[in-house]
Amino acid sequence: MAPQNLAQKIISSHLVDGKMEPGQEVGLRVDRVLMQDATGTMACLQFEAMGIPRVKVEHAAIYVDHNILQTGFENGDDHRFLQTFAQRYGIYYSKPGNGICHQVNLERFSIPGKLLIGSDSHTPTAGGAGMLAIGVGGLDVAVAMAGAPFYTKMPKVVGVKLTGKLRPWVTAKDVILEMLRRLTVKGGVGKIFEYYGEGIKSLGVPQRGTICNMGAELGATASIFESDEVTLDYFARQGRADDYHRFAADQGCSYDEDMEIVLDDLEPMIALPGSPDAVHKVRDVQGTEVQQVLIGSCTNSSYTELMTVAHVLKGRKVHPNVTMAINPGSKQVLETVTRDGSIYNIIASGARLLESGCQGCIGMGSAPGTDWVSVRSFNRNWPGRSGTKDDKVFLTSPEVCVACAVTGKITDPRDMGEYPDIPWPDKYVIDDTGIVAPVPASEAARIAVIRGPNIKPLPVRAPMEQTLQGEVLIRVGDNISTDAIMPAGAKILPLRSNVPAISEYVFYWIDPDFAKRAKEKNGGFIVGGENYGQGSSREHAALAPMYLGVKGVIAKSFARIHRANLINFGIMPFEFANSSDFELLKQDTKVTINNALGALKAGNKTMEAIADGNRITLKVDLTNRQRDVMVAGGLLNFIKSTQASR
Repeated sequence: MAPQNLAQKIISSHLVDGKMEPGQEVGLRVDRVLMQDATGTMACLQFEAMGIPRVKVEHAAIYVDHNILQTGFENGDDHRFLQTFAQRYGIYYSKPGNGICHQVNLERFSIPGKLLIGSDSHTPTAGGAGMLAIGVGGLDVAVAMAGAPFYTKMPKVVGVKLTGKLRPWVTAKDVILEMLRRLTVKGGVGKIFEYYGEGIKSLGVPQRGTICNMGAELGATASIFESDEVTLDYFARQGRADDYHRFAADQGCSYDEDMEIVLDDLEPMIALPGSPDAVHKVRDVQGTEVQQVLIGSCTNSSYTELMTVAHVLKGRKVHPNVTMAINPGSKQVLETVTRDGSIYNIIASGARLLESGCQGCIGMGSAPGTDWVSVRSFNRNWPGRSGTKDDKVFLTSPEVCVACAVTGKITDPRDMGEYPDIPWPDKYVIDDTGIVAPVPASEAARIAVIRGPNIKPLPVRAPMEQTLQGEVLIRVGDNISTDAIMPAGAKILPLRSNVPAISEYVFYWIDPDFAKRAKEKNGGFIVGGENYGQGSSREHAALAPMYLGVKGVIAKSFARIHRANLINFGIMPFEFANSSDFELLKQDTKVTINNALGALKAGNKTMEAIADGNRITLKVDLTNRQRDVMVAGGLLNFIKSTQASR
């Protein structure tokens, strides 16, 4: 056998269907699944609808980290539902305040060489510990929990060689921002990024996790580092050295594409408002006045990062014109930093200390004021994601953030003096009481699953119609994110388990009348540009449009997870054969696609749309399995039909 890179080795060991050829569909055996509360309630309802008494993966966990702000009964009810559901069906439950799913998973459940899928686009964070971790929609997780393979197109594997060593005040965040500067938010679609070279030895597991985390912003399927002595050291400090296994690429392996980053050449970077790939050197934009600084999120809230921030704040005060808040990524980090005596510096500086959770990253609190410049160590800055429509959110490292907080303006942290050399703790605080284990299978029947009034029945699409017909309900441009399709925030997130209610907010920031128009016209089509549906895995960006009657999305190209979610919920993902035809499909244009059902069954690669007299050729890039899913009206219908036929 030819030498394999690390991604190929893990995929080949989990392959149950298909061939490992880029672009070909593969079915993979799933070892572990991850869910969070914003997507997990729906995934649990979907699993329940399959009638299976217990999850069939080796490990499943659900984390309450998004909807922790309880301004009404809805979130609390969802948490109780998730806890009782988890106990009954064999799932670990991480309580509110225990931490963000990706960080807690990295700390307590990551296992090198395993395949993890999670109903959150930043699931690839676990690649920092040598896992092949892929973000997917909640329904894909539900199907995996039922014991079925996870299907995806075999990605290309890009080898990223890291050489040299980061200079003081330059961080792992700058590595991934440099990747975004080079490749853009579309540059990773259909790819796995595998980092190797002597440069990785200077990066701890949490720093590797930062790079893998924001691979999602590249559109990547996954990102991964080998598990080596650095991984073993991290696991030992976590008190679980027995979970370590050595996994690395074969000597002499090759990659589909190659890149190299010389770490010594990097300097502090920052992404300007609007997109994570609007990357510039901090030196080029320094001096801009700042009103808000937020540090934390699943991207940048490790022990060394918070200790570095605390060290910089020692004896200093947050600038009078700046409001600063810090949300630790996990209770473990918060406890360990507190034990080591640095929380005082943060509090004494005037910074606000928030609980461990997603917080402002998902627009759950900390929304910036009018015309504020908000500098954040987060991973996304699409317009409105913060909770403020016309926000000005910059993305950068915690080091740059704390420099901005102290000076009141965007500041290169190299101007802050000597860089603090923060050692890793000899041992982290180990306290897993915030993680509730499921009851044994023999006792599961006694657990009553508790449902609040906001948890509504799961909507399901009817089987595919012979003819697809309707008007263009909206036309949007390139790089439309799932945040734009289905916003989050403190007002909307609590409605995740109530599809009729949350559907009222589809495209809310772009066109507040979209839902009303869709209902009045009995559904129709959405037209989009390049990379439609980038970002979060939130399947509500497909589920809610399906509920409103959307029959198809016609785009120049799609982001991977959203395209899969559209298929899962029976919405046809069409692509323009000729991108110039985008101009023909304006809002209110009447579109008819005759014999759509017959064309699906026949395996046609194209379909013809008639739009106000114009004939437009649409590409239909579906595998045979995906065609069967579409004919059934979605993955849940397909699973039920295959179960019934056995």
